[in-house]
Amino acid sequence: MNSVRVAGAGAFVPSRAISNERLAAAFPGWSADRILEKTGIRERRFLWDIDARGQAIPPPERELPIYPGSNTDMCEVALRRALEQAGVEARELDALFVVTCSPDELNFNHDAMALHQRLGCRADTFALVIDDGCGGTPYILDMAYKMMQGGRFKTVAVVASSLLSPQLHPDVYSAEVVPAPGRKPLNAYLSVYVFGDGAGAVVLRADGKEGEGILATMSGNAHGELVIRRGGGMLRLPYQGRARPADMAFVVDGPRVAKGYSFYMSQCLEAVLVDRPELRSEVKRYYFHQPNKRLMQHFIRAAGLPQERVALNVDRYGNTSAAGKLILLAEDLAAGRVRLGSGDLVLLAAVGANVHFGAQLIRL
Repeated sequence: MNSVRVAGAGAFVPSRAISNERLAAAFPGWSADRILEKTGIRERRFLWDIDARGQAIPPPERELPIYPGSNTDMCEVALRRALEQAGVEARELDALFVVTCSPDELNFNHDAMALHQRLGCRADTFALVIDDGCGGTPYILDMAYKMMQGGRFKTVAVVASSLLSPQLHPDVYSAEVVPAPGRKPLNAYLSVYVFGDGAGAVVLRADGKEGEGILATMSGNAHGELVIRRGGGMLRLPYQGRARPADMAFVVDGPRVAKGYSFYMSQCLEAVLVDRPELRSEVKRYYFHQPNKRLMQHFIRAAGLPQERVALNVDRYGNTSAAGKLILLAEDLAAGRVRLGSGDLVLLAAVGANVHFGAQLIRL
C-alpha cells in the first residue's frame, strides 16, 4: 500500500496590516500596550478594512470586483498555489474539503462548490465545507488520510481559512456573552484583538514510498465551548426576536483556552510520537495552532520543545484559526526551511472550538 504524502502546500495572507492602536481605539477594552502584553500580537492582517468605529468596509459591489475579496477568493489563491507546487491538475482531485467557520455563504457547501467550479474539478470530485475552527485542519487531515488508505481516494485537497474582518461591527464585537450560569461575562472585543484573516491549503497524494508521508495521525473529540457563537442557527435567527448582537460574534473563552490548550496539545504530541519515540529529536519543525504568542510560548517551555523549531507568525498575522498550520507549512516550504522530498520530519497539531483536536507526524 502506498503511503499518503504531502505533495504541495500554498497560502494566502492579506497585505493589510491592522495595528493594536487602531483596534484599541475602535473597540475599547484593552489598550494597545495591554494587547501586546497579554497576547504578544503586534498586528494582524485583514482582507477588508474597517472605519474608525470598527465597522467593516465591504469591497464595492457594483464596481470592478476586488480580488481577492472573499473567503472563497482566499481559498482559491491558496489552493492554486498548492496545486502548482504539487504539479497536480485540479481534475486529478478526488475530494476537496474546505475547513472554515467563516464561509461566504452559510448553506449548501457554497465555498467548496464555488472552488470546484472555478478550478474545473471533475463532476465526481467530492466538494464539502467542514464547519470547524482551530482544531479542524488536523482533524480533517486525519479523516482524509484514513479515506485514502481505503484506496478510493488518490488525490485530496484540504483548504482551511479564517475571515474575521467582514464580520466586524461595533455593536456586535463590543457586546458580552455569559458562557455559563455563575460565570463572569466574556467580551467579544478579545476576538477582534486576536484573530486575523488568511487561508492555507495542502494537497495529499496516495503515491508515496514506504517511510515517507504521514507516519502517524490522530484526531479526537472533547466537549467544551472554547469559542462561543450562538447566532445564525434555528434557535437564534435575527428575525425571531431572540438574538442579541453578541450572538453573532465569535467570542473566545480565554480562561478555558488557556487551560485546555496545553492539555490537548500534549495529548496530540504524545499520540503521534508514542510508537516512534526515536523520532522525537528528529522533528525539524512544529506547526501548531497559534491562539496567541504568549500561550504558545508557555506551552513550548512546558513541553520542553526547542523554540527555534516551532514555527510562529501569530505576532504578525494574528490567530488565523484553521488556516494557521497550513500557512506556516507553506511559508517554510517557500523559504526553504523544509523541503518536499528531503525527508524532513515535521509535526502538525491543533485543538480548538468545541472541541476537535488532532495531529500528524509527516516525513516530507
